[in-house]
Amino acid sequence: MEKHRGFPGRLPGTDFQFTIRRANKDGIATALTERIRYPDRRPADKRADAGFMQALWEQFGDQPFVRGNLDAGRLSWLFGREVIPAEDPFDPTSYDALLQIDVAVAGVSFPEIQGLR
Repeated sequence: MEKHRGFPGRLPGTDFQFTIRRANKDGIATALTERIRYPDRRPADKRADAGFMQALWEQFGDQPFVRGNLDAGRLSWLFGREVIPAEDPFDPTSYDALLQIDVAVAGVSFPEIQGLR
């Protein structure tokens, strides 16, 4: 499992996790799934999504990146919309899976992040 050096471990001042410390013992990552973001989500959850997208943008830009130690739960809130597979076939349970930010969709979803629009 690749560890993304310099990537924040969590949203500052909260318990919203962005990375994991170690891989699962069986070597199979928690599957990425597309989660529905309902409009009535708590403001703290929305800030966590924006903070995670900001960190992804600053770390990787529009280039493909390895999933590595990025938290599956946090990625799943963006997966299928702002973060898309960068390879075909895509294995949602692989730590080596390639992902990429869909800049057009992310710019609409997170207009407050500089560079996405």
